[in-house]
Amino acid sequence: MQLSKIHPFFYHARIFQRRSFRHLRDLVQRTRFARERQPDNLPYTIKKHQSLLHRRLGATDPQLQENKICNLRIARLAIDGILIRPGETFSFWKMVGKTTRQKGYIEGLLLSQGEVITGIGGGICQLANLLYWMALHTPLTVVERHHHQFDPFPDDQRVLPFGSGASVFYNFIDLRFFNPTDQVFQFRVWLTDKHLKGAVCSEREWPFSYHIQERNHRFLQQAGKNYRENEIWRLVIDKRTGNRIREEMIIRNFSEVKYTLEDLAGSR
Repeated sequence: MQLSKIHPFFYHARIFQRRSFRHLRDLVQRTRFARERQPDNLPYTIKKHQSLLHRRLGATDPQLQENKICNLRIARLAIDGILIRPGETFSFWKMVGKTTRQKGYIEGLLLSQGEVITGIGGGICQLANLLYWMALHTPLTVVERHHHQFDPFPDDQRVLPFGSGASVFYNFIDLRFFNPTDQVFQFRVWLTDKHLKGAVCSEREWPFSYHIQERNHRFLQQAGKNYRENEIWRLVIDKRTGNRIREEMIIRNFSEVKYTLEDLAGSR
C-alpha cells in the first residue's frame, strides 16, 4: 500500500513533493506561458459552449452547488480574455493560482482518490471542462489533460459525451494547451444565472471545423464491479469543401461506476 494512503502526513508530504517538482520542471523547461489578457474579443469566434450551473449530483448538499458558483466566479476572472500567442502554452493553474480562503474561495465538491469530498475551491473543474471542450474545437494542441478514473454520479442533463471533461488539482494536475499556429487565440468565460459560458476567438478566420463523436459506449461488469467505457473521436472538416480531412481518437475511457445501475435508470 502506498504511504500516502496510510497516514495524512505522508499524503500531504507527497502533494508538497509533486507541487515542488512541477515548479522546478517549468523552470527547467522554460515553457513560454500565456499571461496577457485583453477585455475586447478577437474578431472571429471559433466555438461557443455553455454548461448548467445547477445539476443533480446524487445526494450531495445543494449548498455545495451554490459554493461552486462562488468559486467559479472568482476563477473565471483569472482566465477571461487570455490571449494564447503563437508558441505560447496556456496553463490553467498558472492563470488561476492556488485556491485559498484569502482569495475568497469556499468549500465545494472535489473528486479525490476515488471519493467525493469537499475542499476549498471545489467545483472549478467545471471551468476546466468548459475550456477543454472548447479547445478540442480549435487547432490548439492539448499537451496536458487528466480525467478521473471513476464515474461518481448518474448522468443528469448531460449534453457532452461521458469522460470528455478535465480534472485539475493544484498544481501538478493541470490543463495545458500549446498554440502551434501563426495566429492568436483567445478564451472568454462568463456566468449567467443558469450557465457557465465560454467562447474561443481568433484574429483570423480558421479554415477548419472540428466535430466530436462518442463511439462504443457501454456499461459492463468485472469482478463484481460496474464500469463504463467509451471512445471519443475528433473529425477535422475543411470548411470550404465540407470534406473530412482526418479523424482521430482522442480519448478512451474506462472508469469504475460509483453508483448503482438502478440509480442510472432513475436519472433518465
